Amino acid sequence: MTSSPTVSATMGVMNPLLSKLATLMGDEYRKLKGVRKQASFLMRELGAMRAALEKLELMDVLDPLAKNWRDHVREMSYDMENCIDDFMRQFGGSDAKAGLVKKTARHLKTLRERHRIAEQMEELKALALEANERRMRYKIDDCVDSGSSVVPVDPRISAIYKEAAGLVGIDGPREELVSWLIDTEKKLKVVSVVGFGGLGKTTLARQVYNKIGGQFERKAFVSVSQRPDMTSLLCGLQPKLGMEESSHIREVQDIIDRLREHLKHKRYLIVVDDLWDQSAWNIISCAFPEDGNGSRIIVTTRLGDVAFRVCLHNRECVYQMNPLQEQDSRSLFYNRVFRSEDGCPPQFKEVSAEILKKCGGLPLAIITIASLLASRQARSRSEWESIRDSLSAKFATKPTLEEMRSILNLSYMHLPLYLRACFLYLGMYPEDRKISKVDLVRQWVAEGFVSNLHGSSLEDAAKSYFHELINRGMIQPEDTICGEVFSCSIHDMMLDLILSKCGEDNFIRVAYDYKDMAQRDGCNYRVRRLSLKLSAGSATSGTIATSLTQIRSFAWFGESKYTPPLSEFKYLRVLLFEFPDYREMVVDLTAAGQLFQLRYLKVSAASGSIELPTEIHGLVHLETIDIDCRTAQNIPSDIVMLHRLSHLILPRDTGLPNGIGNMKSLRTLRCYCMGKSSLDDIEGLGELTNLRELTLTKSYKFDMVKAGAEALVSSIAKLCDLKFLYLACNLQHYVDLLDSISDPPLRMENLRLGGWPFYKVPKWIGDLHCLHRLSLCVERLRTDSVHVLGQLPSLVYLSLKVLCIPQDSAVIICTGSFPVLECLALRSRDDDATACMGFEAGAMPKLRRLVLGVHDRWCGGSAMPVGMVHLLSLEQIHVDNMSSVHDDCDVESAFRKAAQVHPRCPPVTIY
Repeated sequence: MTSSPTVSATMGVMNPLLSKLATLMGDEYRKLKGVRKQASFLMRELGAMRAALEKLELMDVLDPLAKNWRDHVREMSYDMENCIDDFMRQFGGSDAKAGLVKKTARHLKTLRERHRIAEQMEELKALALEANERRMRYKIDDCVDSGSSVVPVDPRISAIYKEAAGLVGIDGPREELVSWLIDTEKKLKVVSVVGFGGLGKTTLARQVYNKIGGQFERKAFVSVSQRPDMTSLLCGLQPKLGMEESSHIREVQDIIDRLREHLKHKRYLIVVDDLWDQSAWNIISCAFPEDGNGSRIIVTTRLGDVAFRVCLHNRECVYQMNPLQEQDSRSLFYNRVFRSEDGCPPQFKEVSAEILKKCGGLPLAIITIASLLASRQARSRSEWESIRDSLSAKFATKPTLEEMRSILNLSYMHLPLYLRACFLYLGMYPEDRKISKVDLVRQWVAEGFVSNLHGSSLEDAAKSYFHELINRGMIQPEDTICGEVFSCSIHDMMLDLILSKCGEDNFIRVAYDYKDMAQRDGCNYRVRRLSLKLSAGSATSGTIATSLTQIRSFAWFGESKYTPPLSEFKYLRVLLFEFPDYREMVVDLTAAGQLFQLRYLKVSAASGSIELPTEIHGLVHLETIDIDCRTAQNIPSDIVMLHRLSHLILPRDTGLPNGIGNMKSLRTLRCYCMGKSSLDDIEGLGELTNLRELTLTKSYKFDMVKAGAEALVSSIAKLCDLKFLYLACNLQHYVDLLDSISDPPLRMENLRLGGWPFYKVPKWIGDLHCLHRLSLCVERLRTDSVHVLGQLPSLVYLSLKVLCIPQDSAVIICTGSFPVLECLALRSRDDDATACMGFEAGAMPKLRRLVLGVHDRWCGGSAMPVGMVHLLSLEQIHVDNMSSVHDDCDVESAFRKAAQVHPRCPPVTIY
């Protein structure tokens, strides 16, 4: 990768500051000669400091004087940027109305205004001079360089995590645990898995859960973490166990009573992952009745005494995790670095063995160091020896938390500087959280952490950053479809490192309740980013004691009746509220209209409602509005005046904004209640030629059904650059019009057509040669329809829902059809979908994952896809059991028997 502008925790503010100073020197401010002169001086001074800062960022250990100077410059840069933001807001700039700067320049003839501006610029100048003088006095320069084309996800990385999770050294432990759990004992049995962090306890539990889960009537996998919110945790268990959540039941005891009643007389399997103390178990375990049905619970923990107690002091039910054996360690390491066990060059074998010895057989340590070595462009033996020497020899014999952290820190110190701020920003999210790639990318852009080199967009560059963090093993891929990663997670030990670094660099402050927030006010520096991670018990009342005027990112996780004073968030760029889905609450955002610097706004409160400001046209920097809630009381009418807005996700009860055709900058638009949209605005969609993603649902409430349908289809045909389209139309008239499109957007990559089924696959879909993923509902499966889809050259994912399954014969997939398809999901509304399709030799040569739906009419083992043995790349069979008469165990047994005759014996999962 070519060089990229430095964006570390410190440089993450220095670079935007230099950019704004350059703006002040531009033509827009030519009338303000004094300002331009001072801006030029500041750029020279800060430019000299920037070179020294970049060198310091590459050093692991800093001299106290150098660290003090770095921290001072970082905080000074924040304050300088805030001051310039205030100036640009008051006196115009690139986002002001035309002619405002000229008018302002005339008004500046008054002595008072000239004097005030001069004072501000002199203050900034004095700060810069003082910082540079300290640099020379401390001899900072005597301390000891480091682009961005698009970086894809390493195609091996998901396999590596899967290997670490299930294939390397885990067969024996998995089978031993299975034998403990699947026995004839009818009493409730609790088995604990205990071991050091990074040994793979969660991985082992997940493997056992997947292997035997189909034998239980109810099953759930739940993570506890160090600071469990019992209300949220127990509420989250309900849907996993097939219960409907109740937003009115909020007391822990009431939720436990509901869970016990639901599980009574049922055989269940529960995994309680990452348990930290006995008190949490004492509450959680109350939800699980002991009815003598052969139910089982698996608990993972790092603490031996906790493992012993949850098993009622039965040592025979405590499984001690051990490090990987030498051969398994070597296999995991070589596959990550060299792509195969036999790929290690002779000159690296000795140093590899020494590195592996120091990793002590811990999968997390091995993957972290291997990813570090795999990502480095220069692979000299001296580099490897340097990394070897950085690892403590003590870790191999007696791993400690501190030694493990040193291994993770080594990977952090080898991160390119442009990735560090993005990596540390993950500290805004709670432990055990699945984090959306799209959300992260937009937040990074809003904070100014991303540079667009080589003409790529900022979001494309940010996606490259995300992929690179995955490739380096710093974050773990979660939701993945055909190689594309949509979300990530962070190992809790990596999150500990992040929060430690955030504290050192005053990057993020995390608080778990108001009392905790008040205790942290003794920090030497102002809070720049604040993440409140509240539980039900800690969110009763109170005010935030810390001054909020300097905060740039504010994230609120959990529930509370208190809304922070948004009007104090003067320099806020990112505002994120994420509330539990079960919580009915009102979020008051009426003061958000004053947040001039706001770039990103997201509220997730699926059961709540939002009060939005009446006017937001002053939010000239706003790029993302993402409102996921049941209702919004007043969508601002001037939203169409936000000319920088790129992503608009509307509340679920809201139609298209009036005048949406004026929002030319939109790239993403989601409207979940099209029935409330006017005909003019439906036609206005055709003006949004920059759209890349469009989601429209609930179109059945149109007053003018035919006119609305025709306008919608006409508008879609005009969106030539559209890449993602999701339509859920519940009227046949829409389907007929969509079926007749003659000029579809040919750059489409992802197409989802739900709602009313098509009689057959529309012919125009065959023209979408860029199409990667397709989800479609058709009345019946026809040979000609399958032929249309089979010729698509880029299709890797296909989900088909078929209403009517032909009983006489299966549709045969011909040799050469679906040349790159990797995942096929086939379901029916009522009939059995397993026998409606057959495969010739050479069909779907790259299919790895097959998903089949089973209904009441399923005929057992005789109803299997014909020719499934010809799917030579098949790795997984997933069965969606939607039947009310067929037991999961019977379905799983039948499919396992069918899979045994396949050359690869793919595993079968029931869900």
